[in-house]
Amino acid sequence: MSQKDKKERMAIMAAFMEYTLDRDQYPMSVYKFCKDTKKDEKMFYKYFGSLNAVRAMVWESFYDNVMSLLEKEENFKNSTPKERLLSFYFTFFEVLLLNRSYVLFSLSDQERMMGKMADLATLKKLFKAFATELIEDGNEKKPSYSQHPPKLFSEAAWIQLCFLLKFWNDDTSPDFEKTDQAIEKSVQTAFDVFENTPLSALVDFGKFLWKEKFASS
Repeated sequence: MSQKDKKERMAIMAAFMEYTLDRDQYPMSVYKFCKDTKKDEKMFYKYFGSLNAVRAMVWESFYDNVMSLLEKEENFKNSTPKERLLSFYFTFFEVLLLNRSYVLFSLSDQERMMGKMADLATLKKLFKAFATELIEDGNEKKPSYSQHPPKLFSEAAWIQLCFLLKFWNDDTSPDFEKTDQAIEKSVQTAFDVFENTPLSALVDFGKFLWKEKFASS
């Protein structure tokens, strides 16, 4: 895709997000969206097959932005799997923060669960591929009998990301410091499990979640 096409596609997504936030609802039709935002309908269909495709592409663009930022970091590719996952999470939520109002709307309880899952489907596929690479890198240093199945553990990583999304969504702490703690503790727990030493980390993480639940009740 040419740079011009990328700009056109990004412009449609930006208009879509602005339209949604201004009206507190998603566009009802491509016709209405294009008319109200003065976008050419033919141009819309050049890049998107439907409004739902735009919703999914917004989340995909968040992921692409994260990976683009990480790839610019000199030591990212040579870091340990744990360090790469931490870097991903911290960068991911920095990107989301720039679009927090839209993200909160997208994840709001008013939206149907099936709609949320459709919006996140491409993100899920991309993130699980990233997690699979981390798991395979970790397995290289393990004997075959103690290696972990990438398919199972990448699904667990996706569940972890969904948990962190919900935590960040509800976080009202200054500078989202509690989310930072949740990221560090959940990643530590995940890699302790991966290294077969989970007990102390699980207890620590459990205490953290209980404390946060009690504090918010």
